[in-house]
Amino acid sequence: MNKRPLGNSGLETAPLVFGGNVFGWTTDEPTSFALLDAFVDCGFNFIDTADVYSRWAEGHTGGESETIIGKWLKRTGKRDKIIIATKVGMDMGAAGKGLGKAHIVSSIEDSLRRLNTDHIDLYQAHRDLPETPLEETLEAFAGLVQAGKVRAIGASNYEAPRLAEALRVSEARHLPRYACLQPHYNVAYRTRFESALQKLCIDEGLAVIPYYVLAGGFLTGKYRSEADIIGKPRDFYVKKYATERCFDILKAIDEVAARFNATPAQISIAWALAQPGITAPIVSATSLAQWNEVAKSIEIRLDAEALALLDKAGTASPQ
Repeated sequence: MNKRPLGNSGLETAPLVFGGNVFGWTTDEPTSFALLDAFVDCGFNFIDTADVYSRWAEGHTGGESETIIGKWLKRTGKRDKIIIATKVGMDMGAAGKGLGKAHIVSSIEDSLRRLNTDHIDLYQAHRDLPETPLEETLEAFAGLVQAGKVRAIGASNYEAPRLAEALRVSEARHLPRYACLQPHYNVAYRTRFESALQKLCIDEGLAVIPYYVLAGGFLTGKYRSEADIIGKPRDFYVKKYATERCFDILKAIDEVAARFNATPAQISIAWALAQPGITAPIVSATSLAQWNEVAKSIEIRLDAEALALLDKAGTASPQ
């Protein structure tokens, strides 16, 4: 398994990151354990989650994903084989929210407890919160790094001006620097990243670990009409892709998939892997069959003809 550097963090990741938002939500504990076992057995090493996963589900309070990962770590003893990334900042109800120092310091203790570990490899600001000074957030992260509770820090859902400013603050104040960016990015949702953000990440040497690479399942091809989407667990997100343009993108993906003897999911991931600046896409699976399918995407090398067809179909953002 060829590993890629995670920015300037000193960490190295395999070409795919497992997205842990499914754990405790659309996959139960035994299935989650089986998926994690298969993931590591295949040579992959990076699991991404967040404290808020999956607070949006009925009866959940947040922390469900971290808790399952922590139970798996305790059962298997595989902590030294993986990179654990989690995030902070979103609304956790009574536990608070935000990127202020007090919330970050208390939140990491909760995450460490749930994850059954004494350190987090990559601790990420879940989204930019302009009401909090960047200096306060970065100084809080610096304290965690100094205490040995965090190895590296990252940003999720930042726009280019604020990310550039955060890098400047880190340099000016000699604080830990964001090592990576986690943006929303896929073949049907491109312009938000492919503007100033992509160039900034490349120029500054930031790793990029995009999420929603399969558009919540839309780019797997399992949703071929609006009727296919209604009532599904991710319908709140996937329904934005039920447009003529996005269904045309699926047709282009189908054409490339047929030529490469691959599935739409594999082609969508292979496309992301081929884009400038992308380090390792975040992917999820809810069954071993799904995981075995997406894992094979790293073996696909799309040629210029395939990339051109997909680029033409997916140039504009759906928003």
